[in-house]
Amino acid sequence: MRVLTLVGARPQFVKASMLSRAFRKQDVEEILVHSGQHYDKKISQVFFDELGIPQPSINLGVGSAPHSMQTGTIMVSLEAFLESIDSISCLLVYGDTNTTLAGALVAAKMNIPLVHVEAGLRSFNSAMPEEINRVITDRLSNLLFCPTQTAIDNLSREGIDNGVYLAGDVMYDATIHFAKLALEGKEDSSNNPFESGQYYLTTIHRPSNTDNPEMLSSILDVLNELDCPILFPAHPRTRAILDKLQKIPPRVAIIEPATYLQMLTMIQEAKAVITDSGGIQKESFWLKKPCVTLRSETEWLETLAGGWNKLVGSDLNLIHEFLSNAPSKNKSQVPFGKPNKSTIASEFIANTMSDYFG
Repeated sequence: MRVLTLVGARPQFVKASMLSRAFRKQDVEEILVHSGQHYDKKISQVFFDELGIPQPSINLGVGSAPHSMQTGTIMVSLEAFLESIDSISCLLVYGDTNTTLAGALVAAKMNIPLVHVEAGLRSFNSAMPEEINRVITDRLSNLLFCPTQTAIDNLSREGIDNGVYLAGDVMYDATIHFAKLALEGKEDSSNNPFESGQYYLTTIHRPSNTDNPEMLSSILDVLNELDCPILFPAHPRTRAILDKLQKIPPRVAIIEPATYLQMLTMIQEAKAVITDSGGIQKESFWLKKPCVTLRSETEWLETLAGGWNKLVGSDLNLIHEFLSNAPSKNKSQVPFGKPNKSTIASEFIANTMSDYFG
């Protein structure tokens, strides 16, 4: 089996670290292509170094651009690369980014079987670019590996039943694998000025929160009024927007983007997490930290179980209300989405692909 894996953003690097490891155990030939969607070293190359991911065969170097231009540029470059190499068994994509959509469209145009890891997720908010990317990718996929039963049900309602598997979550594999290692290497997160349990961790990057300066300022003002200071590792795009604000509240400490291991350490040592990131919602759930989600909806309904994750939308007063009464214990007995099987998600996916493609 010869697999071309297309990645381009932080969460995809994390997921690829586990599935690439599973492929190597089976002597599967993997060609790793980096779209360059995330290009800053702090949120790109450092993940390859830190997580032991094989270096990409090529970086398409798309960089930052409007959605259509970014997607189109990846498509043109990816198609040219595919025409330059020997045939592959399939093209594998993760999640819901512009990189994912571009890979799905190229696979369809070139009649290459498509594998979608993290299929079936739905926010039911068509204003989110990610939602469009998910729906189209699922429609074009031959193998759809779902992290949760909810995702399976979403696909079934849309008439997609063939090639669908409940695989569990490869990001759960990574979280459990790297969480202890992260704490053991705490010196790597020395840019955190706060003691364990004495801060809230926040990440904000979605356009709905960052592209409206008044909304972003309101969020920061509310965070500044909480009972603990705020640790805010800012994505370069968010940092550029923050730099344009007239004033950053004094109890909000903005630091450089965190590596994956640094972020796992910060989550484990935070009092709670405040984010608009889907991946960090899950990591907080698995690492038993209460989470406030700065959105009106989530693809990860399982994180809402037991009130562990709270959607606040634009009602920012709910942030203080939730954190004042946050649950003290995550009663979840098993990670959501993990099937009752001995193999972890990444190994299940690799095994299933090997059986399918031979």
